Amino acid sequence: MNLHLEADEDPRTRQFIDEHNRASDAALRTPEFTEDRDAIKALIERQDRLIVPMRRGGWLFDFRQSKDNPLGVWLRLPADQQPLPEADWEVVFDLDAFCLGEGKRWSWRGVVTCPWEPTRVLLTLSDGGSDLVRLLEFDAESKQIVTGGFDTPAARSHANWLSRDEICYFGSIDRFSATRSGWPRVGRRLKRGQRPEDAAILFEAADEDVYGFDLVIDPDLSGSSANTGLIDIFVAAHEIGVASAYLISDDGRQRRIDLPKEADFQFNRDHCLWRAKTDERVATGSLVLQRFDPRSETMPLGPQRILFQPGEGQSVSQMMLMREWCVFIVSDRLRPRLMVLDLTKPDAEQREIALPADMQTASFRPLYADLHLGDDTLYIVGQGFLQPPTCYRLELSDRSRQPEPVFTAAAPSYFDATGMSSELLEAISEDGTRVAYRLVLPRHWTKGALPVLIYGYGGFDVALSPNYSGVTGRWLEQGGAYVQAYIRGGGEFGPDWYRSAKRQGRDRAFADFVAIARDLVARGYTVPARIACQGGSNGGLLTGVMLTRYPQDFGAVWCQVPVLDMTRFHLFSAGQAWMNEYGDPEVPADRDFMLGYSPLHNVRPASEIAYPPIYIESSTNDDRVHPSHARRFAALLEEEGHKPLFHEFGLGGHGGDGDSQERAARAAMGYSFLRQTIMR
Repeated sequence: MNLHLEADEDPRTRQFIDEHNRASDAALRTPEFTEDRDAIKALIERQDRLIVPMRRGGWLFDFRQSKDNPLGVWLRLPADQQPLPEADWEVVFDLDAFCLGEGKRWSWRGVVTCPWEPTRVLLTLSDGGSDLVRLLEFDAESKQIVTGGFDTPAARSHANWLSRDEICYFGSIDRFSATRSGWPRVGRRLKRGQRPEDAAILFEAADEDVYGFDLVIDPDLSGSSANTGLIDIFVAAHEIGVASAYLISDDGRQRRIDLPKEADFQFNRDHCLWRAKTDERVATGSLVLQRFDPRSETMPLGPQRILFQPGEGQSVSQMMLMREWCVFIVSDRLRPRLMVLDLTKPDAEQREIALPADMQTASFRPLYADLHLGDDTLYIVGQGFLQPPTCYRLELSDRSRQPEPVFTAAAPSYFDATGMSSELLEAISEDGTRVAYRLVLPRHWTKGALPVLIYGYGGFDVALSPNYSGVTGRWLEQGGAYVQAYIRGGGEFGPDWYRSAKRQGRDRAFADFVAIARDLVARGYTVPARIACQGGSNGGLLTGVMLTRYPQDFGAVWCQVPVLDMTRFHLFSAGQAWMNEYGDPEVPADRDFMLGYSPLHNVRPASEIAYPPIYIESSTNDDRVHPSHARRFAALLEEEGHKPLFHEFGLGGHGGDGDSQERAARAAMGYSFLRQTIMR
């Protein structure tokens, strides 16, 4: 099945890419494409957008792309000034100039803040948008790269600060340092000027684990009165979403913390917060708080206090332990509810902070860049498909008054939503399960002929939520409708909703998605020829299955950076991490059920079936889902008499990253495809 397309350096692979890129460019780079690309680029580069800054020392920081800086600049503003777009922001790090000087393309991935010197950071730079990351020490006070400072090779990596002069570095610099999935497993105490391979090893996850990482908490920095020393916690992730945490003693001894392996957990200096993914100890989806005493040899965790136990349609969508507060958001039938609990009062009751009624989704983040720093001030951002993001400030540290969100700023409108509407609907899947989806309608549309783009993911416990997007707004302004599908396999309704579509249950996610398409037809909105589906990565698998299993239900398929060969995904290192999600192709029983839906193995000839038009998109440097999935699927479709469009972008990695022009062109290619299919 065209296995030579797995070899990036094979001349036949390069020829395949070049020929298909020329064909897709010829078909999709129309005058309308150019208009879309330029409009989307302008949206990305707008400087009047909402700013939600991060504080380090006496400065507020923000990163943004612009017409003059398409890769982006890191900016700062004195902390006593309002973080408005028109404020006198000062350039701290110019990524475009840095890349020009190096003759290499890097993408911004944020910074790692030193708690003991918060304007000392590690710049996190991705190699061309890939998963390979370089960590570069930078002084945000003097605005300079630190001479002789940390500068690690580009590798799958992450780090945290152990002191002002040492970091705990996890990097897949060689096979020993990586798990079988290619992610870092070995944590090293790295000093400035030292090569990672020469640094002392602190921790090791197992080769069969997915990755390892380390947490360091300094109680002195976070307000503790007792001089207890650093709290060091090593975490080994056995599978995606399955992990063990270990307390590290001063002598290097490891003690496993008694938490369920299938749980999301967080620590601060004296509490542990975790969300149960099974009913091993509490009801699935429950949120549990425990006192945490890292110096106890026998019981570092105290009695369990259940903060939340989900009812029907409820789940915890975000949680955080701050210095003195616990904060979490409950998704209640896809509506956000914000809860807070004062950790300084043993008998304190949690209370709900009222959010504006029109918020379709909400999230929060602390003002300060590190748990140890500053006070417990939060930014809350609410938005919807038709509601631009609005930011509120929540001051939790001032106990003299009841905490309530205070409006700070709102994003401008990126499109005219007058006359548009958003509805939360339900479809009935083939097994009778009710599946929610949100339909966003354009201003004008014709009953029974509405062009609809359905976006889905449905895997790995990833929860989708409404977000305001100028790109989606442009689609709506042009007369298209947009649907976000909350199918099984995702995390929208808690762990059981996710788990029901794992492994042998995968078909449920596919059935849920097509049920939404059919529900739109049954309600009279549209017809199958006017429905397109879109998804990337695991969502690319979803759209591939829609093509091969349900071709009569769709008028177009937009398949992005997809997983499509369920017998060979594990042969590329990152794919080893997905076997708990999909199954093991080397186990006959697993292979059998995966072959039942594997898009590459279910392509039928054009003489037997007519597939809807498909546009397949990938990246040459995608080191998470190898582009050969997309290449081989396109090649097989052609061999069977179909006419797919295929485009492989040279950069961007798995997330389609790039400068503002590249990101805009990528989106505009897809919308050009939709315009020529379901809008024609």
